[in-house]
Amino acid sequence: MHLNSNLIFHNLADGVFLLDETGRITNCNAAASAITGFEESEIEGKPFYTIGDGQDDPIKYRYELDQARKKNKFVAEGWKLRKDRTRYWAETSYSPVYDESEQLAGFCVLVRDISEQKERQSDLLESEERYRLMVEAVRDYSIFMLDPEGNVLTWNDGGMLIHGYAESEILGKHFSIFYPSADQLDEKPKKKLHVARDEGSYREEGWRVKKDGSLFWASVVLTALFNDRNALIGYSKVTSDLTGRLKDEEVLRQSEARYRSLVEQVGDYGIFMLDTKGRIISWNEGARRIKGYSAEDVIGKYFSIFYPEEDIINGKPAWELKVARATGKYEEEGWRLRKDGSRFWANIVITAVYDTEGRLSGFSKVTRDLTERKMSEQALQESSDKYRQLVAELSVTNSELSSVNRELEQFTAIVSHDLKEPVRTVRSFLHLMDQHVGQQKFDLLKSSIGKGVLAAQRMHDLIDNLLHYSQISKIGLQRQKLRVEEVIGEAIQNLNDAVEQSGAQIRVESDVSFIYGDRVQLVQLFQNLLANALKFTNGNSPEVTVKSWMENGNVRFVVEDNGIGISPDHLEKIFEIFRRLHFAHQYPGYGVGLAVCKKVVERHRGTIWAESVQGKGASFHILLPKI
Repeated sequence: MHLNSNLIFHNLADGVFLLDETGRITNCNAAASAITGFEESEIEGKPFYTIGDGQDDPIKYRYELDQARKKNKFVAEGWKLRKDRTRYWAETSYSPVYDESEQLAGFCVLVRDISEQKERQSDLLESEERYRLMVEAVRDYSIFMLDPEGNVLTWNDGGMLIHGYAESEILGKHFSIFYPSADQLDEKPKKKLHVARDEGSYREEGWRVKKDGSLFWASVVLTALFNDRNALIGYSKVTSDLTGRLKDEEVLRQSEARYRSLVEQVGDYGIFMLDTKGRIISWNEGARRIKGYSAEDVIGKYFSIFYPEEDIINGKPAWELKVARATGKYEEEGWRLRKDGSRFWANIVITAVYDTEGRLSGFSKVTRDLTERKMSEQALQESSDKYRQLVAELSVTNSELSSVNRELEQFTAIVSHDLKEPVRTVRSFLHLMDQHVGQQKFDLLKSSIGKGVLAAQRMHDLIDNLLHYSQISKIGLQRQKLRVEEVIGEAIQNLNDAVEQSGAQIRVESDVSFIYGDRVQLVQLFQNLLANALKFTNGNSPEVTVKSWMENGNVRFVVEDNGIGISPDHLEKIFEIFRRLHFAHQYPGYGVGLAVCKKVVERHRGTIWAESVQGKGASFHILLPKI
């Protein structure tokens, strides 16, 4: 079974927007309307960023489209606003679309509402954040877990500060490593575990050993941990340094020297250092000028304070550190926040910094404010877009003017022939009547007057038809949802006298319930086609059939008759205004009806054509978009 691609598009569970190459919306499916609350008719032709971000942000939007072109796909997450101004967390995926010549034709954008998923992630992040804050609040204490045998299972910043070991160096080691040699020979660590296991906890003060071999006076609390079956699962150990020595003076000196060499005389760049957890440990003048914070405002703070809310919820700051640690560097452009809450477009580079032994000691972060440059680029892009749009509009206008010119040429021909002919006739009969009066042949006046009146009426009808045709493109379309059977039924009702006079059978076979369009013009379309079919039916059993069905997302209409048919040479000409293939005395008319049909169909973004075998009837085919 062959599935209709348009049907699949409109029934996708994810919201899909189709954009042109400039980023303006050309189409969307039902799921997109359900998610955003906007109907396609409300947003067609608008830039995608205007329908849900809550603020016009062409710079970010242009950056996302550029990234999609460079990487062939770009996924962004963040808050968006529905039409009713309620917020939802959206995952937006941009994919470029190319034509047969590999030229960019536009973009396909998938939008998913992942608010519930993001809420669960947010709850988890909040829980992890509370844990992180708790650990940071006790940096003066070494807090870690031991297994039942006394091997280290976890490690915190306080452990690194007090004992000197990084997490990677201590995990899995026996906690006796912190005891002096004499205590180890006396098996004191093992004995203290037994005391804690038997009594629940053990407290003491004594000498402990740092990684560098130096001693410090420690306060220690060792607590046994049991599960709900009362089985020993390990120990918690809390150690505080009572000697007052928090840092090695050499490490402090190296840190200060690194800071001075990094930030001296730099005012155009925000340059500062982060520790391994992302907390700010240095600040320069450029950072103060760009972000508005003084050193006292930010030292010790987690660097996420510069990020918008959606980036924080999405865990972006931690992810950037992870990438920098894995690859050595992380670089991007994006929105950042100043102290006063205002935004600026930033280029940022985060670089992992390692000590002489190859251990991570923190990160350097360099920030540049690119807002003015990006605004200039955006203005240039908008000018370019407006230029391309103007060229396109001029092309359309030129095409329309060419069409108008052709119509004017036809009008000139009509005036010079069709309209002049009844004028000449009226003038001839007036001249003839003048002769009759002069010759007092009054009995001949009635015939001449009658013929003159008929000629004047023909001229009147020609002018009315011409005015009706010219007004179609000037009246705005009143698009609405219409029942197909009602539109065709109204057209048939308007022709009731002609149907009865011809004795024709009219059948309607419709597989389509609704269509969007202008009711008056669509009724006129089918009325003209049916009138044309009735005019050219012949024989004892004239028949006219109106059919409709869905075809590749469009509605196909066919009006066919069993009349005299049309010569293949004339199939294209019959839609020209005032084009008649027969003498008026054979088939009355002015050649305007089919020209009106063509203009109505084109105004509804459709196409119309005729098919026929002469002597075997004709069929008129119309293809209209359903919406």
